[in-house]
Amino acid sequence: MSWQKEIRVIPKFVWVIAALAYLAVSVGLILVAIPEYPNTSNLPQAGKIVLGLLAAIIPAVYILLLGYIYGDAKRRGMRYIVWTLLAIFVPNAIGIILYFVLRDPMPVFCSNCGVAVKSTFTFCPRCAKALRPTCLQCGHALERTWSHCPNCGAATPTAATSPGSLDYDSASQP
Repeated sequence: MSWQKEIRVIPKFVWVIAALAYLAVSVGLILVAIPEYPNTSNLPQAGKIVLGLLAAIIPAVYILLLGYIYGDAKRRGMRYIVWTLLAIFVPNAIGIILYFVLRDPMPVFCSNCGVAVKSTFTFCPRCAKALRPTCLQCGHALERTWSHCPNCGAATPTAATSPGSLDYDSASQP
């Protein structure tokens, strides 16, 4: 997925909050904090402005990252409010890192009824259509590239063409 599509996951209200935070922080830094800090009092005025504008990027990017977690968790069918709160309140960005490590894969859509299901499901919970190929001998789910079932060892040359096989490209479309 391209980064432009990923950016669209961030809700519009988060962009507004990030822009307002950027303006507030940059103005506060330029007018109050930087002139009163002893190590930056000798900087020229242009240097103080540039420093304030660059430093204000950090909280704005943090807010956008939280918005991305909110939107991404929502589209993946996860508990988006819980994950957003974890990202906010777990210190040192550990909550953000945990989200990216533990997030669910993108859901796929059942080609029969169109419901969004987890990509690990073998059958659709709504219409019971097979979403993944299954072993003809033991019935366990198979990957399309496997030549033998990992459960029973049966050869599966027809698993990719069995009625339960799913074209993943068409399954990702609603």
